[in-house]
Amino acid sequence: MVSGLHFENLSLRQQLEGLLNEARQNETKMRRFDRLERRLIGARSLAELLQSLLTDYKAAFGIEFVSLALIDREYEATRILDADLGSESLDGLLLLQSAELLEPLYQNQCSTYLCAFDPELHGPLFEAPVAAIASVALLPLMRQGELIGSLHLGSSVAERYGAEAGTDFLDRLAAVVALCLESALTQERLKRAGLTDSLTGVENRRYFEHRCLVEIGQVRRHRQPLACMFLDIDKFKRINDTHGHQSGDEVLRGVAGVIQSQLRAGDTIARYGGEEFIVLLPQTNTMHALEIAERIRTAVAAKPFQPQSATEVPVTISIGLAMLPPDTATDAIPAQAEMLVAAADRALYQAKHGGRNRVVGDPATCAVARNKHDSRPGRVREWLSGILRHLRSKTLSHLL
Repeated sequence: MVSGLHFENLSLRQQLEGLLNEARQNETKMRRFDRLERRLIGARSLAELLQSLLTDYKAAFGIEFVSLALIDREYEATRILDADLGSESLDGLLLLQSAELLEPLYQNQCSTYLCAFDPELHGPLFEAPVAAIASVALLPLMRQGELIGSLHLGSSVAERYGAEAGTDFLDRLAAVVALCLESALTQERLKRAGLTDSLTGVENRRYFEHRCLVEIGQVRRHRQPLACMFLDIDKFKRINDTHGHQSGDEVLRGVAGVIQSQLRAGDTIARYGGEEFIVLLPQTNTMHALEIAERIRTAVAAKPFQPQSATEVPVTISIGLAMLPPDTATDAIPAQAEMLVAAADRALYQAKHGGRNRVVGDPATCAVARNKHDSRPGRVREWLSGILRHLRSKTLSHLL
């Protein structure tokens, strides 16, 4: 009888210790989760939020693979992250135009789903060797009944995300992440509202000044060329005086649209003031930048601008181009930005006083950049120019 009570007490004690140990582990997890939650809620930008989610969560909970898919139909998140991160990317982030990739994951339930890794279904979600993942946790991110994204956790341990495991922590994580994403996007929209020119819809000077610092920082890290164009509508005052300010506004919008149509997704266009625009072309060498500038000039001159209740208005544009000199890497970034814009402005002044409707490259910075990034084509062009100058110096009798 005593022996039976002894074994029963021992068994109860072991069960109690097991429960206490589990409670301690849950308390430890809860503290880690609370710290992560505070970092997510306190993130100052969308980029900071995503970086914290994709790196801090992995480290805090010992997870081998974390990825996040966001449905970005209007490319809003893409533009925000491009403005903040430049050419850098976030490992584990997928930006999708539709929910087509995500909907099959949840079997129309839209709740946290734990299961064994399926290479065909789950492989596209992770940047990992197929054999590296054994089990996955799939967390739908819902706001107001709509799927806005999906968080994915991958483990090499098959039992970690078994179907029988609880999902309380993960359900709460999904709710917190979805709320933080919605809040971050709202904050970014408010910030961008103050960084956009209301007339033309392109960025404003304040945004450009911020973006210029980001791009120069990228140049320092990756040793890539950076071009800057200053663009000015020729004789814009005459357009306003002749056709009225409303027609002038329509011309400004039209020119902004033409410029934007000739740029890539990673390029930056901003209205600098009045009838002036400014453009940044990252990872663009001198010759390519000159080609882009010439395309813009030609496209503006060829476009029929016909504001309402007015005859067709002929519009041309002058462009000054400058390159970020490679020998100023030791200067402060704001000083480099100021020098780059000043060089493009000097080139624009030359284009204006050289007859307008033309592209002029700043002799100092474009020459340096050409030697740096276009040395071989530059030598070929100089050789051909020398031959042409020699041929022009000959009389016709010398050529016959």
